[in-house]
Amino acid sequence: MPSIKQDRVAENIRMILSELLLREVSDPRLHNITVTDVTIDPELMYARVYINALGDESRQAEVMAALKRAKGFLRREVAKRVHLRSVPDLGFFWDETLERAERLNEIFSTLHIPPEDKSQG
Repeated sequence: MPSIKQDRVAENIRMILSELLLREVSDPRLHNITVTDVTIDPELMYARVYINALGDESRQAEVMAALKRAKGFLRREVAKRVHLRSVPDLGFFWDETLERAERLNEIFSTLHIPPEDKSQG
């Protein structure tokens, strides 16, 4: 279970990265992406940053390549804005939550579940 400080730092990093990606990153491959979540280890040394392109799964490879290239810039900018002794290393991961939810909805929509017979109660 994450501590309050972990949650606070993770949320701060999520907001900073969202702002950077929206306003300061010029790489067009990183336009229209969302930082969906950030988790951080108890020592505040490593942050897992979850990214999605708002349902456009076809962009995963190009987005991840662009993030790898921009990682140094993003970490430096986070360091300027977050007040920690050392800035966590940023690891970027594709968030498949939206894709999974869409697949589950498709499966549920194909199921035929007969209505419950209330007369037997």
